[in-house]
Amino acid sequence: MDELRQAARAAAELTADHLAGSRKHPVWTPVPARDRAWLIGQELPATGRTLDELLADVRTRVLPFPMGNGHPRFFGWVNSPPSPAGVLVAPLAAALNPSCAGGEHAGVLLEHAVVRWLAELIGFPHGPGAGLLTSGASMATVIGLAAARQHAARRDGWDVRQDGLCGRPPMVMYVSEEGHSCLRKAAELLGLGARWVRAVPVDGRFRMDVGALRAMLARDVAAGLRPFCVAASAGTVGTGAVDPLDEIADVAAEHGLWFHVDGAYGALGILADGAADAYAGMGRADSLALDPHKWLGVPVDCGCVLLRDPATARDAFSLVPAYLRDDGAGDFGWFAEYGPEQTRPFRALRVWATMSHLGRDGIAALVDHTVRLARTFAGMIEAADDFELLAPVTTSIVAFRCRPDGGEAGLDELNRGIPAAVQQRGRAFLTGTRLAGGEALRACFLNPATTAEDLGVLLDEIRTVAAEAAR
Repeated sequence: MDELRQAARAAAELTADHLAGSRKHPVWTPVPARDRAWLIGQELPATGRTLDELLADVRTRVLPFPMGNGHPRFFGWVNSPPSPAGVLVAPLAAALNPSCAGGEHAGVLLEHAVVRWLAELIGFPHGPGAGLLTSGASMATVIGLAAARQHAARRDGWDVRQDGLCGRPPMVMYVSEEGHSCLRKAAELLGLGARWVRAVPVDGRFRMDVGALRAMLARDVAAGLRPFCVAASAGTVGTGAVDPLDEIADVAAEHGLWFHVDGAYGALGILADGAADAYAGMGRADSLALDPHKWLGVPVDCGCVLLRDPATARDAFSLVPAYLRDDGAGDFGWFAEYGPEQTRPFRALRVWATMSHLGRDGIAALVDHTVRLARTFAGMIEAADDFELLAPVTTSIVAFRCRPDGGEAGLDELNRGIPAAVQQRGRAFLTGTRLAGGEALRACFLNPATTAEDLGVLLDEIRTVAAEAAR
């Protein structure tokens, strides 16, 4: 224990120095060949190494080559810096090392509390046991869609768990063209088939077109198919758009469809000043996915699925072998009965620490700060002659492109190459996407330490690499 105590103190200093020094280093650094070879090719040692030796390798071989998402000028994908409180308690969760499948211990009881907190934050109706933490929104989506599939089969008089899908009319799901890929992946994993995932066109604001949704539904019903679910987005990854949730909920109710909302990134955007109207209808969802490890900054991994009626998910997943029977579990049972995971890590401690440290006001301030940064950046784009804003700013994502001479020639090639060139320079980090058939840049703001000055650096970096490309 003395070796652990000494090494833990050193690890704490190393952690604090790393987090405090993010601005002193490049946002991202390519891994040199020698270090890459060591990281990939090292052999398992024949004899054990000391904790001090392990820390020395982490200090010299791991920490110098981060993904970059801890830096205030990291604007790529939807990856936040880790919350200090979440980092603080992560070793304690590991020290306890429980399985949060079920039972009466702190990990399980705390998970009930933080799931309720998340539901309350975004205004989602929450009953006892109506949600659980997951590895991320991908797994949360699998749980939501599995519940939807079981619900539809039960309504039609059969049990998909017992009978499978063979011989039944295809179950059809409707997602926006801008919907996240995890929706299609979940449909594939559940045996629904990508062919029956309908990509609904979007409007000029990159939101699901409700008229197109109604037309597609009518065609599929006439063809003898079985529409069962519509999945809307509360914050797409391309533009941060929020679908017209209330209207989509109306369509779902009219047709008896399960209404799933992908709020992995954007559900917390409802807390930004003046944003609530854009999220009207989110509380009507049957299932909702969100990621505490995104906007909240809970250290990965941590997603969450919220359920209007948890009994449906339990019907889709519960399987309790004799050796796991717990006569004291109560009406709710175990978390393991509501999803695919049996052994489940103590994710709730990181969520609890992060949310408790910030408080509701602090969470709202974090969301509002980053949304304001996005609006400021969009204003800078619109004021510049060499940039073009591609979508309205709803959350904290800005979609735009660089057009140095104002023309169209070569714009796709230029904008496709900009992200990698900016990343290589190390002063900022952004990523690209495709919108309306063309190449686009996107900047996502999640870091509470990001300033307006950092936004100017990003634009300067893009201009620099665009000029180099022109030469």
